[in-house]
Formats: sequence, structure tokens, C-alpha cells
Amino acid sequence: MSLDKNGIAKRIAREVRDGYYVNLGIGIPTLVANYVPEGMQITLQSENGLLGIGPFPTKAEVDPDLINAGKQTITALPGAAFFDSAMSFAMIRGGHIDLTVLGAFEVSETGDIASWKIPGKLVKGMGGAMDLVASAKNIIVAMMHTNPQGESKLLKKCTLPLTGVGVVKRIVSDLAVLDVTPQGFKLLERAPGVSVEEIIKATAGNLIVEGDIPEMQI
Repeated sequence: MSLDKNGIAKRIAREVRDGYYVNLGIGIPTLVANYVPEGMQITLQSENGLLGIGPFPTKAEVDPDLINAGKQTITALPGAAFFDSAMSFAMIRGGHIDLTVLGAFEVSETGDIASWKIPGKLVKGMGGAMDLVASAKNIIVAMMHTNPQGESKLLKKCTLPLTGVGVVKRIVSDLAVLDVTPQGFKLLERAPGVSVEEIIKATAGNLIVEGDIPEMQI
């Protein structure tokens, strides 16, 4: 049985470490904040100018002026800082973000990522993703392993416009956890109830399978 979006977010939350500064992209990545282990102190950064993002607001707490990069209303924790985009991107480009989690349309076996544009479809722009993938110390991609047509999104070579080249370190999909290595995708874990054979069938890029592959602990 493959994971749902919350299951992917739960598994990625296990990659977070105490004291991390973390940028969460739109979509599945925003859910990671809900599953950070209790007692762990991390600081969430949004490229539109907020350091110290809190939980999503209740209806009574909604402030239309307080949004994240995905235009969702959010809250700010005590001690949070607000600043302009120039300062925000200086923080990103200066390598001060420990972990970036973002979604992707495609990832290649060499760590290229395509995440911002599907030709022919309306797009608002690439946002901050190009800066984030070029500058963050660690890039984890949260994604579905295949598209709605059942075609693999983990490819030998991306077919869509690239966001970054050779930047992805780890992928958590609805089927598996994989690392990007010089030899291709290395299978580390499989989703509960998902077989290695299913993952092999769903992966178009080179997949390395060594020994017994454990199930994810979520």
C-alpha cells in the first residue's frame, strides 16, 4: 500500500534535526511541519520574508496579511522576524538554510530536478525554488513516484524545464525512500506493504537494490 501525502510528510519529518533552519516548499512539503518530533526545536523560513513560521491558524487567528510563499495563511511564533525579499534570499543564497523540502514533477538519476513548469500549462513563475536548490545544504524531494497516467517521475533524464542540476540528495515518494548516488537511485526503504518489484517497475531511471530493503518506520 503506497503512502498518502501525510505519510510522505511524516517520513520526511524524521530527517529533521534539532536546531535546523528549514524551508518547506508548497504542496506536500508544507505538511512536514505538522509531524516534527515533539520537543525538537526547528525554525521554519519562508522566502517571502518570515523566519519563525508557526502552525496554521484557527479561523479566529486568520490574518490575511500573514502568508507563506504558497499564499496560505499562517501564524508567527514568538520571536519571529519579518524582512524583505532581498534579506530572505540573502539568507538562502548565503547557505544558511540547513534543509529544503520541495515537490517535483520529475527527478533524474543524476539529481536534476524539474519542479516549476509544465509547458502549455499556466504557471505563476518559478518562485524561490531555483535559489533554494542551488544554495541549501540538503535537498529532499517529496513526490509521488508516478504521474496520474502511471508513468514514472524518477527518470534517467528529465523531460521538463529544469529547476536545478545535480542538486537532489534524497527522495521520499509514496512508494520508497531513495538516495541519489553517482550510480543512480539507491533504494533505502520501501513503503509499508509495497514490494521491491513494484518500486522497480515504477522507476524509469537506474535503480540500485542491495540486500533486504526494510519497510519505512513512520
